[in-house]
Amino acid sequence: MLCVGLDPDVAKLPSSIASQPDPLFTFNKAIIDATADLVSVYKPNTAFYEGLGADGVKQLKQTCEYIQQNYSGIPILLDFKRGDIGNTNNYYAEYAFEYLGVDAITVHPYFGQEASEAFLAYKEKGIVILCRSSNPGAGEFQDLEVDGKKLYRIVAEAVMNKWNENKNCLLMIGSPYPEELAEVRQALGDDVTFLIPGIGAQGGDVEATVKAGVNSKGTGVMISASRSVIFAGNGEDFAEAARAEAIKLRDEINKYR
Repeated sequence: MLCVGLDPDVAKLPSSIASQPDPLFTFNKAIIDATADLVSVYKPNTAFYEGLGADGVKQLKQTCEYIQQNYSGIPILLDFKRGDIGNTNNYYAEYAFEYLGVDAITVHPYFGQEASEAFLAYKEKGIVILCRSSNPGAGEFQDLEVDGKKLYRIVAEAVMNKWNENKNCLLMIGSPYPEELAEVRQALGDDVTFLIPGIGAQGGDVEATVKAGVNSKGTGVMISASRSVIFAGNGEDFAEAARAEAIKLRDEINKYR
């Protein structure tokens, strides 16, 4: 149930990698080769690539193609949290699903179901909707109450009960909030799958996260770690260090299932 985020911050790359022509892709390739037998999904965040302009987007596509060609059984979840009016979302969806060819994306629900149909219409793709984010300030809006119910709970129920006609909706809830995670699991039952970021560098607790998030079968979650895995080491053995950290995290997740 381990998801590894491919977020190759240029400033943190090993010097031997940073000097190469396509450093993001070279770094990602090494991480992927070292961890492919340990993960359920890879999650590149587009910001780390888009920040470098066209060259960064090229390396994102190289990364996606490498996974597709060499590890086709591992889905790619593009973390880009887009959302706009439907006409604009059509192009966001085309970029993710047609150009990059990813298997799933993260989106935010603020524009409502009507605008999100551009994503939801891709019946064979996973649409991961932001419900409760992992950042410390998440509650500023997400904890606001409407008729006695907090906004994140309203989003969760609307997505799974109204938007999920094609059975391709998932929810993202951050691991620093296990009580909210457990609440949504209890409200929605076994069928919903959660993407759960925030383990590692953001301080999420593995035991609390697993126990709060899994369904009655001990499944239904993708627990994501990025920096704590991919930057576990910064020397020539960075890929081996990432593998060791991924094994440690995978085993800890399985311990509490």
